[in-house]
Amino acid sequence: MPHLSLRLKINLLVSALTLLFVTAVMALQLRNMQESVREEVVAANRVAAQLLKRTAWLYAAQGTPAMRAFLEGVGRVRSNDITLLDAQGNELYHSPPSPYKAGRDAPDWFERLVSPPPDEQSIGFPDGKLVVRANASRAIIDAWDSASVMVGSALALLAVVNALVFWLVGRAVRPFARIVGALGEVEAGRFGVQLPRLPGVEAAAIGAAFNRMVAQLEDHIETERRAVRAEMQLSDSRELARWVERHVEQERRMIARELHDELGQSVTAMRSMATSIAQRSKDKDAPTEQAARLIADECSRLYDAMHGIIPRLAPLVLDRFGLAEALDDLAERTRRTQRELRLDLHVALDEQPVPPDTALALYRAAQEGVTNALRHGQARHITLDLRRDAQGLRLQVTDDGTGPPPAPAAGRPTQLPGAPGHYGLRWLAERVEGLGGRFALLPAPGRGARLEVCLPMETR
Repeated sequence: MPHLSLRLKINLLVSALTLLFVTAVMALQLRNMQESVREEVVAANRVAAQLLKRTAWLYAAQGTPAMRAFLEGVGRVRSNDITLLDAQGNELYHSPPSPYKAGRDAPDWFERLVSPPPDEQSIGFPDGKLVVRANASRAIIDAWDSASVMVGSALALLAVVNALVFWLVGRAVRPFARIVGALGEVEAGRFGVQLPRLPGVEAAAIGAAFNRMVAQLEDHIETERRAVRAEMQLSDSRELARWVERHVEQERRMIARELHDELGQSVTAMRSMATSIAQRSKDKDAPTEQAARLIADECSRLYDAMHGIIPRLAPLVLDRFGLAEALDDLAERTRRTQRELRLDLHVALDEQPVPPDTALALYRAAQEGVTNALRHGQARHITLDLRRDAQGLRLQVTDDGTGPPPAPAAGRPTQLPGAPGHYGLRWLAERVEGLGGRFALLPAPGRGARLEVCLPMETR
């Protein structure tokens, strides 16, 4: 019954139970009818047989006509058929049919159902015999009438009970139709629907639970919407940050190239001319020679300072020779400026080319790690380690300095990107996350700090 309504299912169930009950009652009544008919017929047959036995001999001495006259005077005996036969077996008399409910008989199937076994008794005398047969037809018609009244009453009771149950169930399930309608509203996306207080304990509880569910669902959806908006804003901010970063890097490269190609050539030319003037003025014009050499020395210092600025503006070595050479250049320049520092560089890359954005981010991470180790950690030993693994490229900058700021809990990374200050590391973290990588600043084993940057080879 998958497509039937609850109301109809309950009604059918009640009907089945009522019908089962009525059938059981009918079966008991039928059994009682069988017993009643049997007892009535058997008792009547015995009484009639005993009465005839006592009186038949009185009339038998007078002959069969006297016996016939006696039987005709007796007439019909209830529940018995009496037949008088002569010595040759010819029928001389048969009792008349019963006038009780004359012309009516119970259906054959009912008669077979309640009729007792046939019973026949014979009373013999010198010139004939009497045959007394039990006849249950009148008792059966009485039972049939009683059964008809009982079945009719049962059917009427069944109809009344079903109608009453149908009406009561309809009233009881009426609130559920409103609940189904409200669920349909929610399914259609209208989450502002609310149910009034419904009649009935169960319906009221379901309605209250539905209202709480809708309210929580609406809150969750609103929270989800805010999260989506925040995610979109964050994505836009990251995209803007990457756009700004690309333009900053382009401007840095342009300035570095201008310094290297234009200003560097001019400074070199000025130093050459000053040196030439100093040589030509030697031993001839001492003031001119001194001024020319002073200009040449200043040009040399300007040239050296300019070449110190260019790598910080843009790693031109990275563009020309790749990430490994750029890190080697960074390490070499750091060793030249920090004579007491020990800097070890380990690079383990295969022949697969590194995407430009990934290479630049790793170079900037190494640059930031070395700068922080020297500036904030007072490190004496720095190790740069770059290798490729299953997750992508992993860079570690480990130093023996004072270490990172205290972590929130032992063993947990310092959350510098969300902390105030540390703008270089925060900018680096944003850059790494924008490329789909991971950034962490951890305490190094023993002492110092370890900066880790992991970037996938396929950047977003």
